[in-house]
Amino acid sequence: MAVLDKFMKNKKVAEKLRGLTIATAITSSTFLHGPPVLTLGLLKTIIPSRKIDELAINLTNSWLGVNNWLIDHVLPDIDWHITLPTELSMDGRYLLMCNHQSWVDTTIMQYVGLTRMPLTRFFTKWELIFIPFLGLAFKILGFPMMKRHSKQAIAKNPALKQQDLEEAKRACANLQSQPYTLLNYLEGTRFTTQKKQAQNSPYQHLLKPKTGGIALALQILGKEIDALMDMTIVYPDGIPTYGDFWTGRVRRIGVDIRQVELPNWVLAGDYEEDMAYRARFQDWVSQLWQDKDQRIKQMLQRFAGSEQSLNPDLPSLSHQSST
Repeated sequence: MAVLDKFMKNKKVAEKLRGLTIATAITSSTFLHGPPVLTLGLLKTIIPSRKIDELAINLTNSWLGVNNWLIDHVLPDIDWHITLPTELSMDGRYLLMCNHQSWVDTTIMQYVGLTRMPLTRFFTKWELIFIPFLGLAFKILGFPMMKRHSKQAIAKNPALKQQDLEEAKRACANLQSQPYTLLNYLEGTRFTTQKKQAQNSPYQHLLKPKTGGIALALQILGKEIDALMDMTIVYPDGIPTYGDFWTGRVRRIGVDIRQVELPNWVLAGDYEEDMAYRARFQDWVSQLWQDKDQRIKQMLQRFAGSEQSLNPDLPSLSHQSST
């Protein structure tokens, strides 16, 4: 049982105190770890070094480790159902697909993967570089930052499509010299019932997958990666907000990670130019998504027989964000 629960019998008071404690700890940890990472980034512009990259990643993992400690020791006990492949390695190079429901997803991903997989990155827009501290941190840690032309611009000048591909290759170049986990949320946005209905999704628990991003990643990195991994996250008591999670209102979480077999043809086609290949690729991803939808159903069923959380406010977790 978490430390706070031993002394705080009033759940509301405990939640507020827990949230304040965690917010203070994470803020302090950020101020402790952030400046050294930014300093290393500035040093890297003068003296490019793999050692500097490794040190920056180690500092980031230390910051994530503080978050994980808070989950284990300050939050109430969580009933975790986690299934992992044995072959995961901190020295691996992975593409990772995941369903997306909440900002909490990334926290869960880092909690499960911190000591099992390399630091998770994802494609970001180049414009984020201008956000103070955050943009620089993305660049220092090797997040692929891309400048992409709009569909309208490409329609007027098709040559820009090739420029975008070259830009993506450049953005991924830093990844190829080190272990990495490159994340892609195929749904492109967080799941809500409203969004599911609006797009007439054929899946019960998922939005329709967008295949362009994962196709691009496989085209650039497919021959370099050790595996394509698929992560599935479920919240059996309802999709939580960040506040729900860090105040201890989430008591049950399921995580499944498994390797996806890559057919030879997947790495041998051109998604942008070959329409037959594109259709085949989309069908392949659709099948993966059907399997994932069924997996979510099975994961939720495993929780059905377990004891419900003792938190009396759980019904309010059934809300779903609309953004």
